[in-house]
Amino acid sequence: MPEVWEGKAYKLTESKNFDEYMKALGVGFVLRKLANSAKSTIELKKEGDQYTLVMSSTVRTFSISFKLGEEFEEQTMDGRKVKSTVTLEGDKFIHKQEGTPSSITIREFTEKELIVTMTVKDVTCIRKYTAQ
Repeated sequence: MPEVWEGKAYKLTESKNFDEYMKALGVGFVLRKLANSAKSTIELKKEGDQYTLVMSSTVRTFSISFKLGEEFEEQTMDGRKVKSTVTLEGDKFIHKQEGTPSSITIREFTEKELIVTMTVKDVTCIRKYTAQ
């Protein structure tokens, strides 16, 4: 039985507190303005036990590949190098990034939308995407 996200792209429709989240990460003004103006699309693909998360916008395309529960090195979109682990808890992908600063991203896919909750320090951002 296919997962609800298979074969779908999710387009950003709503974003709350994203600028404050990026400030807490230490992202500079110019990159924050660029990121705030980008309308991104997210796709999740699976081949065997390997997942690939692709985030694309008019500004750039970024992807990470991972196996659930296995730590991997990641260079984030803002250039930080972190050690990451993604786990699956129910229908939520929990993406923990250990670095300076550490952060956590929860991606909850449904048939019609994707809700992304990102937290760093005491700042939380929620971004909603609609299935295309």
